[in-house]
Amino acid sequence: MPARKDDFASLHGARELPSVTLDSFNLELRTKDGFLGDRASKRAFSRILEEWRDRMRDADEDPLGDTPSHEISKKKLEAALTEGDGEEAGVVLGAVEDFAGEFSSVIARFMRVKEWQGTERIVVGGGMRQGRIGELAIGRASVLLKTQGVPVDLTPIQHHPDEAGLIGGAHLTPAWTLKGFDAVMAVDIGGSNIRVGVVRPNLAKAPDLARADVWKSSLWRHAIDKPSRTACVERLCDMLEELIGKALAEKLTLAPFIGIGCPGVIAPDGAIERGGQNLPGGNWESEHFNLPAAIRKIIPTIDGEDTHIIMHNDAVVQGLSQTPFMADVEHWGVLTIGTGLGNARFTNKKK
Repeated sequence: MPARKDDFASLHGARELPSVTLDSFNLELRTKDGFLGDRASKRAFSRILEEWRDRMRDADEDPLGDTPSHEISKKKLEAALTEGDGEEAGVVLGAVEDFAGEFSSVIARFMRVKEWQGTERIVVGGGMRQGRIGELAIGRASVLLKTQGVPVDLTPIQHHPDEAGLIGGAHLTPAWTLKGFDAVMAVDIGGSNIRVGVVRPNLAKAPDLARADVWKSSLWRHAIDKPSRTACVERLCDMLEELIGKALAEKLTLAPFIGIGCPGVIAPDGAIERGGQNLPGGNWESEHFNLPAAIRKIIPTIDGEDTHIIMHNDAVVQGLSQTPFMADVEHWGVLTIGTGLGNARFTNKKK
């Protein structure tokens, strides 16, 4: 029997989750120059790459041309690294090396925070993780940490970063609530994009959601359209309704549940307390705005059952997708390299 709506009323942003205890998330460490995490973001990598290109311009021609570093696509940078001439690859490698140094320093600082002490493994997600550049940066940072005496393993997140934030949404509710259903809806909200997906838990293959996958998904790059907050919510609900319709047309039984990952600190009632400054088109932290309630108003039912929603921080949700693969450690964390550096630290519950 589906849970009653009241069963989900205070689960937004919860510290006690089905498989883990959330020890820390959205940690905002500061330096004299600003937030520590900003030193290990996509913007930081672009800045470091531009510095290397400036050095080349002082000595010779820039092998990467005239396009500003923040406008060079990841695909082009990957090609420069793997297919370009020696100087193209050398400039990119120089940026990777310096970024890895910054990343390892940020991690070492995290590891000194009380809630992060004893972390045995950190999974790295976010858009930069995908591709050879991200893999090299993660690997090099891991080497630097171990040679500096910081005993933590770094590993790329198991799922494709585009799917990890959706699959993690299925982990927000106990697996038993998904039994008897073929799929569940999930939303991953970022500072530039919104992704909506239909996640198949595949509990018959793995009761711990280790075999969960994304059946279908859709992406909206809201940073291009610059919508108002109201228009953003309406477009998000349109995306949900379209995928719900496709799932039902394919005879998939949908759980009446939506799991949402969203930047910021999420209050028990689903309000965004802080950290929503990069979200589009208005004040998402307003006391008069509640995203789960706004979605439920537009989508009150799914396949005839009352809609239930749980929302949590986006880095937490992306990390939850990794839970089935963390059984061999007790304390672990996630860092997501994107507009900023998302972070969360977990302790596995005893089975």
